[in-house]
Amino acid sequence: MLTRRSFLHVTALAGGGMLIGVSVEPFASAQQQPNQTPLDPNNFIKIGADGSITLISRNPEIGQGIKNMLPMLIAEELDVDWKQVKVEQADYDPKYGLQSTGGSRAASNNFIPMQQVGAAGRQMLIAAAAKKWGVPESECFASNGRVYHRPTDRSLGYGELAATAATLPAPDLSSIKLKPAAEYKIIGQSTSGVDVPDIVSGKPIYSIDFKLPGMLYAVYQKCPVYGGKAVSANLDEIRQMPGVKDAFIVDHSIDVGPVMKSDPGLEPGIAIVAETWWQAQTARKKLNVKWDEGEAAQQSTQEFAERATQLSQQQPQRTLKNDGDVDKALSSATKTLEAAYSYPFISHAALEPRSCTARYENGKLEVWSNTQQPARGRQLASKILDIPEDNITIHLLRAGGSFGRGLTNDYMCEVGYIAKKIGTPVKLLWSREDDMTHDYYRPGGFHFLKGGVDASGKIVAWRNHFVSYGDGETFAPSASIAPTEFPSGFVPNFAMFSSVMPLRLKTGALRAPGANSQCFVMQSFIDELAHAAGKDPVEFRLELLAQSGKNLVQAAAKPKVENEPANTRRGAEPQAYNAARMRGVLEMVAEKSGWGKRSLPKGTAMGVSFHYSFQGYFAHVAEVAVNNKAVKVNKVWVCGDIGSQVINPSGALNQVQGAIMDGLSELMYQQITLEQGRVVQQNFNQHELLRIRNAPQVEVHFLKTEYPPTGLGEPALPPLLPAVCNAIFAATGDRIRALPLVNSGYKYA
Repeated sequence: MLTRRSFLHVTALAGGGMLIGVSVEPFASAQQQPNQTPLDPNNFIKIGADGSITLISRNPEIGQGIKNMLPMLIAEELDVDWKQVKVEQADYDPKYGLQSTGGSRAASNNFIPMQQVGAAGRQMLIAAAAKKWGVPESECFASNGRVYHRPTDRSLGYGELAATAATLPAPDLSSIKLKPAAEYKIIGQSTSGVDVPDIVSGKPIYSIDFKLPGMLYAVYQKCPVYGGKAVSANLDEIRQMPGVKDAFIVDHSIDVGPVMKSDPGLEPGIAIVAETWWQAQTARKKLNVKWDEGEAAQQSTQEFAERATQLSQQQPQRTLKNDGDVDKALSSATKTLEAAYSYPFISHAALEPRSCTARYENGKLEVWSNTQQPARGRQLASKILDIPEDNITIHLLRAGGSFGRGLTNDYMCEVGYIAKKIGTPVKLLWSREDDMTHDYYRPGGFHFLKGGVDASGKIVAWRNHFVSYGDGETFAPSASIAPTEFPSGFVPNFAMFSSVMPLRLKTGALRAPGANSQCFVMQSFIDELAHAAGKDPVEFRLELLAQSGKNLVQAAAKPKVENEPANTRRGAEPQAYNAARMRGVLEMVAEKSGWGKRSLPKGTAMGVSFHYSFQGYFAHVAEVAVNNKAVKVNKVWVCGDIGSQVINPSGALNQVQGAIMDGLSELMYQQITLEQGRVVQQNFNQHELLRIRNAPQVEVHFLKTEYPPTGLGEPALPPLLPAVCNAIFAATGDRIRALPLVNSGYKYA
């Protein structure tokens, strides 16, 4: 927020233009770094003498529309015509504050600060006009890049005022007021992506397209088993192949388990550098390597499943939450259910494989990357490559998808190591097989559930033994569960236990981490209990949300999870679960979908679910037709509550639609399995994406509430999976308890 210690700063540019800056105290949040320098919008707004407006977007753009949203917030208060605004992507620099994409936090972290940046600039320009005209500032106002004098209707463009504004003293920033929402001209208006013209015309704006003069190309072969080292290889033969400039073993030690305790960054492997990527990739295919595979070679998906079943029959290793007396409540329940649910490891499967370019000269490393976390990447590269952080420059390039893969920076460390060794600019490009077999996977998990309902149909008992991956009290990254996971607090007798298995594999955050799997389990089992109670699934959920007492509890301390950044965890800040907001979206989606009021043909049914994650409340209804296990998702209704303001409606719509398609891919096809420590799935033919022909109609509604705006890149995804599974049950009587559906004989029609 702006304080009395804040100041406005202006400096002249060539030709009489100016930069306008005001220091802003950044809001404290789970993303905020300690001792962070206050933001200075001098770095965000550029006004040319010709009236041109350039706004800087600080966060990495991975397809979520942030390059539009942040400048829109500034432009609204600066009062300029959006059509005249040019947007530039910031490089990584501490002067911009935290430059991070993840956790759906861009809206909540930037909504007020970015508006304050624009408002301060507008007021300074008004003051400049008032001085030129010799009139009170109160008689002036700004609109569309000009300042007007009300009594005389005179006006001056921002470019004409820049030089005068540069000479004025700072205003009293505590008096600066932001526009009421009713006056917004840019916020709340659908705005096409600023990069769309470049995307459709094929301009090289992505990391995979970037080139430097004299650049060489590199591939990096890692052991098929995580953490394995090269003992020997036919490198002399490889160096003689056409175009190959160098080939060498990288013997870098990492800790492979029994749980990943830190981002390894640089794994052992073999680098091949050539004049073209095709030459490097061709040479790699001729590699003959003897690997020391290590302990991870003993792992298999079948062994994990068998071990999970064994653990479920033993005393849980940990108690995460235990309200009431679950055993007593189960014994006296009118009906009880017991079910085992599971979901697999899956890959991020972004369309753009990992790629990065680096140049090392005179002890300094310059990197061009599509990372989501440049600060963490620089820290990791500094540590591994023994280069001071201040000697590492990171340029941010647009990513062709990421879904959380860019939160880790192994590919940045690899290209940095290669560039430092060979002393020539080099571009590292992973193959699709590299990307899928050396990912930080969404961890699988197993839930062993028991539940009971009383004679009135209310849930009286819920017991969950969650079997996951980790070591002792430490979960593998993104493999944890919060003790406040719904319906925790809404059931009087509620117990959540956990047991973990050792894992020698990289795991990490994938779009809606935790929520993308746990919602499938919780909302499916709630649906089972609804049918056992003989209740309509929507009414059953509304009654559950109406329970009073312990439901509006503050989130408990998160389980200890190594190497899981706060901004990628579900519910990064402790917050109360707002049952009223969830009831609002559930009632809205039931009304919009015509729940219970439509006559559907045989084999077609509707399923419902809801979930709270990343500050967003979402409820979905899916209409699904099933014929001999061929599934057609006809339509999905989505209702979300992300607060009082949707900043860019077209971007919001795209995010929700994309989340539905993403979820349908996960639901039907996607899984990563291990055999002898090796990832079996290597390309999209084995880890499929949804085809256009299988895409359903998606109808999206937002319920505006008085709460501050929050993001939606993640919270719109989780309810999709159980909504479809619940619809399949309603249509066929087949209850889905394990993903992906293809393993149960299903396919998309």
